[in-house]
Amino acid sequence: MAISAAQVKELRDKTGAGMLDCKNALAASDGDIEKAIDWLREKGIAKSIKKASRIAAEGLAKIVIDGNKACMIEVNSETDFVAKNEQFLKLLETAANTILAGEPADNEAALALPVNGATLNDEFINATATIGEKIVLRRFAIVKKNDDELFGDYSHMGGTKTALVVLKGGDEQLAHFMAMQVASMSPTYVSSADMPADVVDHERKVQTEIVRNDEKFAGKPENVINGAIEGKVSKALKEMCLVDQEYFMDTAKKVSAVLKENNAEVKCFVRYTVGEGIEKREENFAEEVAKQMNA
Repeated sequence: MAISAAQVKELRDKTGAGMLDCKNALAASDGDIEKAIDWLREKGIAKSIKKASRIAAEGLAKIVIDGNKACMIEVNSETDFVAKNEQFLKLLETAANTILAGEPADNEAALALPVNGATLNDEFINATATIGEKIVLRRFAIVKKNDDELFGDYSHMGGTKTALVVLKGGDEQLAHFMAMQVASMSPTYVSSADMPADVVDHERKVQTEIVRNDEKFAGKPENVINGAIEGKVSKALKEMCLVDQEYFMDTAKKVSAVLKENNAEVKCFVRYTVGEGIEKREENFAEEVAKQMNA
C-alpha cells in the first residue's frame, strides 16, 4: 500500500526514528502506526522511545571554528560517565561541524541536516540506542566575525563550561583571556548598554523588596532607603556586565580598564554551562539498589 508523508511524520514524531526507517516500518505493517512502532522496537531502532522521559542534564559543550564563523553546541546525556564515551564524543564533533556548515535556524532544522546519507537526528537516535542513555542536542549558537576581529574560545574540563568571545583590537592571547573571564565569572551582558530595560526594572523591584524588608533600615529616612536601593541595584547590575567585573588575571583592575589598555573591545560572547537550568533528578542510592534487588 502507499505510505503518505503524513503517516511517516506521525510515526517519526512518536518514535524519533529516521524517515526511511519509519517508511519501512509502515510498509511492513500495512500502514498501521501501532504495529509500525512495534516493528521499530523489535528491530532495535526505537530503543530510544522509552528513554524520552528521562532527564539528560549531563554532557559536554564544544566549540568549532572555521575562518570567520564559529559554532558552540551543548549535547546532553544522563550521566557524566557517558559524556566520556568515544561514540558520544564523535557525535559531539559531528553535530558541531554539521551545524557550523549548515547554519540551521533552530534545533529542529539542525536535526534535519543530512549526515552520512541520513540525518543528524538519526545520529542522535543511534547513539541513544547504542549507548543506552538519552542523548539530546540541547542548544547551539553560530557566531560570525569580521576580518579585523578575533575569536577567543575557552573550554573548561573538556567542555563542562565553554565560552566564545568576539574581540576587536588586542591580540589572540587577550581574546583567549576574555573567554576565560566569561567562562569563570558568568556575565550576562557585555555592558549596561546591552541590558534590556525590563532587566533593570526587575532588579530594582527585587532590591527594593530586600531593602524595605531589612530590619536595619526600619525607621530610616526615605532618602537613606532609596540610596541603599540604588547602591544594591548598581552592584547587582555590574556583576552581570563583563566590562564592570574584576579582571580574573588582576583583580585590582576592571575588565574595562584591561580592554582600554589594549585598545580592544568585546563585541559579543556566548557562554554555556552544561546542564544549566535543567532540574536534575535526585537519586537515592539505597533505594536504587533495593529496586534492583527486588526486580
